[in-house]
Amino acid sequence: MSGSCPGACVDQGPRIADIDFAPLRMRVPTDRYHAPAFAAQERARLWMRVWQVAARADDLPEPGDWLEYRLFDQSFVLVRGRDGVIRGFVNACRHRGNALCEGRGHAARFTCPYHNWSYGLDGRLLAVARPDFDGPVEEFVGAREGLGLIEVPVACLAGFVFLNPDPGAVPLASHLGEIADLLAPYRLEEMVPVGLHVREAIACNWKVVMDAFQEGYHIQGVHPELVAAMDESQERYRFFGDHSVATAPFGAANLDGFGAEEQACAIRGLPAVFPGVAEVLPRFEDALCAYREADGQLRFPEGVTGRLLLQRATRETLSAKGLDVSGLTDTQMSDNHFYLVFPNLFMTIRAGEATVILATPHPEGDPGRCHWLVQNLAWLPAEARAARREPLRDIPESGHVPYFLALEQDWEMMQRQQRGLRNHALGEMALTRQEVRLAWFHSVLDGWLAGNDEAGRTR
Repeated sequence: MSGSCPGACVDQGPRIADIDFAPLRMRVPTDRYHAPAFAAQERARLWMRVWQVAARADDLPEPGDWLEYRLFDQSFVLVRGRDGVIRGFVNACRHRGNALCEGRGHAARFTCPYHNWSYGLDGRLLAVARPDFDGPVEEFVGAREGLGLIEVPVACLAGFVFLNPDPGAVPLASHLGEIADLLAPYRLEEMVPVGLHVREAIACNWKVVMDAFQEGYHIQGVHPELVAAMDESQERYRFFGDHSVATAPFGAANLDGFGAEEQACAIRGLPAVFPGVAEVLPRFEDALCAYREADGQLRFPEGVTGRLLLQRATRETLSAKGLDVSGLTDTQMSDNHFYLVFPNLFMTIRAGEATVILATPHPEGDPGRCHWLVQNLAWLPAEARAARREPLRDIPESGHVPYFLALEQDWEMMQRQQRGLRNHALGEMALTRQEVRLAWFHSVLDGWLAGNDEAGRTR
């Protein structure tokens, strides 16, 4: 089964020793993290032209549900139409440019509060106040077709709503390429946020966030409690156009040389850092019973490991809940797969759950700050999703919500890094080979800023 699944190409991807580093940027200038001129270049050549996640589709569950998406000083409104399709529009009345809405809400139509022009959920101009004020009514009515809201490209994939400010953008499918096929078997569109679902301002550039979650090199220094559960030296990599995927053995894969009892003990400790494992442990314990001998000792025959039993227990548990995992490999039952969907969507995904990190430039344009959204997604049966769905918590600008240990450690370290990066005497960062995904990310970014975004899609 595993060999025919889309994820098999990642499971069989090259390791560091097999990667050609020659075309990659291993020295990264630090001005891209703090210089206003670089931020302005990013805004014009990247953010105003690239597909980016603006929401989850389940943020807009019913026709008439809408929300505002802000990008710097630009404002867009996403709305689910009566036909069920989610569309995006520039958040401005075609009469005098007044902003139509702010935040989120529900409406049968959009009515400008200034002069009462109204628009349908599909953006069409429906009515104007006193059209007879200037010339024959029929002349004005005839011009309405060209006075609807200005539509922007919007498309949905894996439960995410992507928006592109560029009306001439390539289709989302062209931007994502093979990444879309890799994500499909996880059924992310059937997952809902549970537990952690927070957005707040953080005192670092958005790329500091992206960098932090694209390498495991920092685990030994920042997250020592994770060392026993993850073997970063065995990471495998795949690069798809602008995007990247990596996987590192997880679930005590690096303890296979230890005894059966040590392997089982390590797996029992995984829920402390990977909560989704908790519901799998009962089946895992049942599987262990088959290998416990009369003297009470646990012994695995050749070919059986604790990790293998964890994979089987995960597949059985999720299948019993109703999740179709037939398109996922065995390693996707146990190992985290790390996705970077360029430019700013990072996801740690394993069967049945995902952690989403989304970093966006600060609306005020300060390159030393950004907003980040952290979201835990879990697959639940359809009838249980509404009750378990965690609403988004928007933290005030000066506030902070404590995270679980590993994420809180990252939150502190990213802001510490930003303080160091803004020292002008530090002209560049020197990457190691273990930070190959950062090197790829910054090489792709260079292509966009040079106006050569097509190159990233064809690599």
